[in-house]
Amino acid sequence: MKNLILLENYKSKLSLIETEIAIKFVKDIFERELARELDLTRVSAPLFVECETGLNDHLNGYERPVSFDVLDVKKDVEIVQSLAKWKRYALSKYEFAPETGLYTDMNAIRRDEDLDNIHSVYVDQWDWERIIKKEERTIDYLKYIVRKIYKVLKVVEQMVSNEYQVFNKKLPDDIFFISSNELLNMYPNLSSKERENEITKLHKAVFIYQIGWPLDNNMPHDGRASDYDDWNLNGDILVWFDTLGIALELSSMGIRVDSDSLVKQVKHKNEESKLNNPYSKALLNGELPLTIGGGIGQSRLCMYFLEKAHIGEVQASIWSKEDIEILKKHNIHLL
Repeated sequence: MKNLILLENYKSKLSLIETEIAIKFVKDIFERELARELDLTRVSAPLFVECETGLNDHLNGYERPVSFDVLDVKKDVEIVQSLAKWKRYALSKYEFAPETGLYTDMNAIRRDEDLDNIHSVYVDQWDWERIIKKEERTIDYLKYIVRKIYKVLKVVEQMVSNEYQVFNKKLPDDIFFISSNELLNMYPNLSSKERENEITKLHKAVFIYQIGWPLDNNMPHDGRASDYDDWNLNGDILVWFDTLGIALELSSMGIRVDSDSLVKQVKHKNEESKLNNPYSKALLNGELPLTIGGGIGQSRLCMYFLEKAHIGEVQASIWSKEDIEILKKHNIHLL
């Protein structure tokens, strides 16, 4: 396990069974409040999609999706890595109205993930998507939606602190906004992760926006797929996680590509072949709605609010025997 953070005096504030009960408590509250705040309807979502549709999220392009053949239909399918593109199809198919949307309980496998305290092969998140108008494709509208999500985080924090007196409230009143290029100019000699740590430690809750295009140092702040987020209108929600002393990303989200930004971004990454899949063709032909959406990590939320030192304390996944023993010696007991 790379970059494992081991704490000398760590002790979970909840037992294993108390943790399981608290996990459901956190998830139930967040799910309900998110749906209410963003006017979202829960829908069923696929665990796997056909390879040729272009619906799977190929992340940075090098992560290998888990695939298998389905005997009866004689087709290869891939287990989803996220549902970023599938959700736009669903919004169109189910005929959602503007300013409303959907969410789903998404489960994914990312077999090439580097495992550490906050990364697992198993990914569980709330994937959500909302229809917007053309005039709402702006930074101001993006910030408006981020503030709504942050309001939900504050509600969850209040209810967790009411239910479990061992946890103190940590979130500031407001979330701080900064572009990735502004952040680079603040800390020009630091790496992108170091910059995230510095700004989040300072403000406790931060939204870093415009991620994907090269910055003033000719490097992007972080990698982004070319065919769903508009790199000028996206970003990450980060909170300062005292338990591990790091900036913890809770959500990656953004206003999605329109036809112009799709073409520009795939050309920048030399991925013009993506324009030939059914998803891109539907988008270029104006058959998909303009949307904003993202993923919000369920296990990350539980880690943050329940002050857990390892993601394996709030989800059942797979870890090496060596790491399990090392973690156990540091009072980290995995589910």
